[in-house]
Amino acid sequence: MSTRHPIGVFDSGVGGLSILREIRRELAHEDLLYVADSAHIPYGDKSPTFIEARSVAITEFLLSHGAKAVVVACNTATGAAIKMLRSRFRVPIIGMEPAVKPAVATTKSGIIGVLATNGTFTSEKFANLVGQFGGNAKIIVQACAGLVEQVEAGDLSGDRTRALVNKYVLPLTEQGADTIVLGCTHYPFLTALIQDIAGPATTVLDPSRAVARELRRRLEGNGLLSPHDADGAERFCATGPLDK
Repeated sequence: MSTRHPIGVFDSGVGGLSILREIRRELAHEDLLYVADSAHIPYGDKSPTFIEARSVAITEFLLSHGAKAVVVACNTATGAAIKMLRSRFRVPIIGMEPAVKPAVATTKSGIIGVLATNGTFTSEKFANLVGQFGGNAKIIVQACAGLVEQVEAGDLSGDRTRALVNKYVLPLTEQGADTIVLGCTHYPFLTALIQDIAGPATTVLDPSRAVARELRRRLEGNGLLSPHDADGAERFCATGPLDK
């Protein structure tokens, strides 16, 4: 495996670009290959078996194009497939994890809201995460049907999007949540709107930067960092219509 090979990144759609953005900031010299599985978006309403099969197919595609590491830039796909992917493929595979641990360290009220998809909330990985790091905090989960589609449509602040964010965020703050975790990679594109609705006293946590730092750590540990002699390039692929 050459240090000059690209890093593969995939999501069901454009949400993983929030991770790609932080990877680019952290690793300016790496080539990046991004796959949007737009033919099958959203993942949140798909079965774990289906998501696992898509994750395998996309990972195989990325590896066929020389990927030296793979970032599963989707919380739902991480919950459904990360364990299997790591057992099947030998390259470093980095997944997503809702920022429950830092949220517990941040909250003053002891009440944390998590915005994500049903696929994330019903995963064994999320249950284990809460069990390991939830401590004595009260964690309120909120599935956000429709938000992924709004981000995919590029509507980050329109009336329909604002109505949905109001619907999902206000019940959390009304129950005393002073920390909100973004548990879907599409949601960082709505950070400004979520913060506006939640209010300045609420902390909104996005794990994107932590994922980029973990990727750097894994690349360094495996001797796979690209030589610092040129800016990295990006290549983008999709499995279906980008305007779906």
